[in-house]
Amino acid sequence: MKVMFTLISLLIFSSGAFAQTMEDRLKSLEQTLKKQEQTIQQLKTLQDTLQKQEQAIDEQRKLIEELKAAAKQPQPAAPPAAAATPQAMPPADMQQQVKELKEQVDQVVEAQKKTVPSVFNPSIGFVGETIFSYNSKNSQQTGSSRPGGWDVFQRTMELDLAASVDPYARGYAVINASVDPTTGEANTAVEEAAIVTTSLPWNLQVKAGRFFGEFGRLSYIHDHELPFVNRPLVLDQYVGGESKTDGVQLNYLLPISHYVSLTAGAGTQFGDTPNNVGGFRSANNLNYFGRASTYFDLTPNISFEPGLSGMWNPNTIDRFGPQVQPDGSIFTERQRRMVGADITFAYKPLRNNEFKTLTWGTEVLYSNNRYDVISSDGALSTKTVPSYGLYSYLAYKFSREWTVGTMFEWVENLYNNEGRTSAYSGWLTWAPSHWNQLRLQYTHTNNNVATGLQNNDAVYLQWAWIIGSHAHGWQQR
Repeated sequence: MKVMFTLISLLIFSSGAFAQTMEDRLKSLEQTLKKQEQTIQQLKTLQDTLQKQEQAIDEQRKLIEELKAAAKQPQPAAPPAAAATPQAMPPADMQQQVKELKEQVDQVVEAQKKTVPSVFNPSIGFVGETIFSYNSKNSQQTGSSRPGGWDVFQRTMELDLAASVDPYARGYAVINASVDPTTGEANTAVEEAAIVTTSLPWNLQVKAGRFFGEFGRLSYIHDHELPFVNRPLVLDQYVGGESKTDGVQLNYLLPISHYVSLTAGAGTQFGDTPNNVGGFRSANNLNYFGRASTYFDLTPNISFEPGLSGMWNPNTIDRFGPQVQPDGSIFTERQRRMVGADITFAYKPLRNNEFKTLTWGTEVLYSNNRYDVISSDGALSTKTVPSYGLYSYLAYKFSREWTVGTMFEWVENLYNNEGRTSAYSGWLTWAPSHWNQLRLQYTHTNNNVATGLQNNDAVYLQWAWIIGSHAHGWQQR
């Protein structure tokens, strides 16, 4: 009896579960059927709309043919002035009407061809950059974040987005990931995300958000767009890499026949490292920067582009944190001041200018930062360190695909201007297309005793490529 009772109970429970499952399946099928009916109704509506548009096009085409036939028929002689008969349309007016009707038909046809989703999608591109290298000294001896010896560095994995926001502004974003040398993991960050006005009066343009502030010649250029493999030493030390800032920038193009551009901006940081201002930021904690540049055609083949830049942070509070020096003293940045001058000469012959170009670029920076200093014996003082640095390069593009170049660098240490570093580089670039580029470079670096670093020899092979749209592209600098 117990066995029979158990079997009956299981049968009843299973029947209930099966009924519940069937009920759920029926509900799901009903929902699917409703969605399919809605889709069919939408398709019918779209079909009706297309049929109406096709009918309108056919009617307009018939009207065009009738007007053409009427225009070809000879015009009857004009009736006497006393007769009150209507005048025929002049041939010129008739031809104009035919032209306008043709344009209307073309617009309707073009509207049918458009796919609505693609109209609103931004342009999208991706940049990859890999650097294969060999350094003769280890990272402790060179001060580099990358290990010595053989290394492969995926420096750039960059996603670019750009589109018009409306008739008055455009927006863009650059999202980059680079590989951490210690963990091997890719660290993703938003390098740029900004809005730029496009229709302000008086030759004004405003940029706001996160962007590379306009300072100097190469500070606001992405790494993979540089005319050589590595960013110059003086830009790495004085600017802090790329001139990244969160802020606003105003550009003014002077309303004169000669090109003169003036730019001024302010932001919460300037460079890769933000300021540590604590719980409250005053106007003195902001970074202020600006640039003035112009352009001259010295001859039909030779151009000259000079520029002046400046940057000031009245009270940085703390930017890199306490920096321990080779002599044991500790520096903490309190005020940041920097000015720069740059010139670029370019020779581009009127003939074969795509295949032969000679560019000479030079930039000099002066830093005059103030620091709180704790000496090795514990004494506290304030110190201002004036430092200079420069780079100068020459690049010769001798064919469509090949460019050869050389560069000299010299920089004084930010914290100790007796510590000096110089470097010499030579490179060969092969660009089989606009979207694919390889560069082989050799660099020799000299460090004096005060830097606490050793001399180094390095060989680099850079491979950069682009897929999709790319907003900034390879730039000749």
